[in-house]
Amino acid sequence: MANKKAQIIFDVELDENNVPEKLGWRASDSNDTGESDAAFITIWDKHDKNALRIDLWTKEMTVDDMKIFLHQVLLSMSETFERATGDKEISNDVKQFGLQLGKKMGIIKENL
Repeated sequence: MANKKAQIIFDVELDENNVPEKLGWRASDSNDTGESDAAFITIWDKHDKNALRIDLWTKEMTVDDMKIFLHQVLLSMSETFERATGDKEISNDVKQFGLQLGKKMGIIKENL
């Protein structure tokens, strides 16, 4: 039996200075597609034990939206880390850091 293969495709439209103007994505094994203003793509190089990353954002991405995006990415990373490792303590530390940062950036109000 052959292994299933799927692709996630990113389309990046650049201006004359190679600055992203539009970011689109689609998945080969579903009808899901989308447009976005930012993407953090991180890949683990198992041979060099190094994280490789591509950070993209369009001219339309606001600073306020980037703050919200970073906050949500940190919270997602805490959940991903716990699912992958079962380490609730470190996952909670990452989550608490994300919440602290959210408060500092004004995304989370102190009384919540």
